[in-house]
Amino acid sequence: MAEFSLDLNEEQRDLRDWVHGFAAEVVRPAAAEWDAREETPWPIIQEAAKVGLYGFEFLATCWADPTGLSLPIASEELFWGDAGIGLSVFGTSLAVAAIFGTGTPDQLAEWVPQCFGDADSPAVAAFCSSEPEAGSDVAAMRTRASYDEATDEWVLRGQKAYATNGGIAGVHVVTASVEPELGSRGQAAFVVPPGTAGLSATRKLRKLGLRASHTADVFLDDVRVPGRCLLGGKEALDERLARVRSGQRATGQAAMRTFELSRPTVGAQALGVARAAYEYALDYAKERVQFGRPIITNQAVAFALADMKMEIDAARLLVWRASWMGRNNRPFTAGEGSMSKLKAGEVAVSVTEKAVQLLGGAGFLRDHPVERWYRDAKIYTIFEGTSEIQRLVISRSISGMQIR
Repeated sequence: MAEFSLDLNEEQRDLRDWVHGFAAEVVRPAAAEWDAREETPWPIIQEAAKVGLYGFEFLATCWADPTGLSLPIASEELFWGDAGIGLSVFGTSLAVAAIFGTGTPDQLAEWVPQCFGDADSPAVAAFCSSEPEAGSDVAAMRTRASYDEATDEWVLRGQKAYATNGGIAGVHVVTASVEPELGSRGQAAFVVPPGTAGLSATRKLRKLGLRASHTADVFLDDVRVPGRCLLGGKEALDERLARVRSGQRATGQAAMRTFELSRPTVGAQALGVARAAYEYALDYAKERVQFGRPIITNQAVAFALADMKMEIDAARLLVWRASWMGRNNRPFTAGEGSMSKLKAGEVAVSVTEKAVQLLGGAGFLRDHPVERWYRDAKIYTIFEGTSEIQRLVISRSISGMQIR
């Protein structure tokens, strides 16, 4: 009979300690500066590339872990250092996930290396799905893709919103509607190669948190890409669209397939932010003396910290379960991927808020990092599916009904 264990193996412990060391020694000391500058931390991305933390080989090694835990472990540790810098380092992985999820082996070989560049000249990639009128409502996507048979090119027209690395990326992966009348089932994903004419991003968006990570709107003005840039290929797309037209069930659509792969990892990012705030608040409560004794000796403070620790550990178990299921092709029959992201995101918000409260007036100052972590945490109840959308996914999964 197989033994059940929640112990990490030696490789996973080594990975955790290695990434934690990078986060503690390189990321965290620079976090406040890059947050204030609101600029992409290219020197840190380059350092991550040099040590092997940024690149396809790292992602491939993590994916090779049959438990599925390596990537969430690494994400938690890096984002414990700083979420804005962490997203600058790991933000490219969302575009890679899109290529991996729907691309052919030849497309993976051609485009994934270009997403990262190399250690001497690192590059970033962007996944462009959300739009001004189509965030949670993916089916309302207005970006259009039309095929020019004479030149074997796809022509992309539209606007994307809130794209991580949008405009500064080399490779952009763009979702677009090929047959709008089919809704989300008529969509596909396309690679826009570096330097392609017609793609532009006018400005970097200024954000509440994750300020070191570049976010921008992306405009597609008659962007022409070769036929080979359709992820999965035209034959597969034509077959899928034919099934949908005939009333058969589609196998999924481009944006949602990417989110399904990434939600547990995003949950792990939120855990890193929550854990950083909890650990800082715990140390502060042990050292801060009021009325002649450390404030942690007061039940109100101690119980708050106990709840913070409990919620973080509970969320981690959901993240690890969903990561294991995704890696081992177990279907999310109860919306387990959404559960993990929902719980972790809401825990990050509640834990960072409690950390600010426990520090009192000091927690409201930039002198303490809990202020930054509090700002960073909020996005985890919004991007890659709001908390409301995650609840919708879960409720539809457990009921089998079309909840609206």
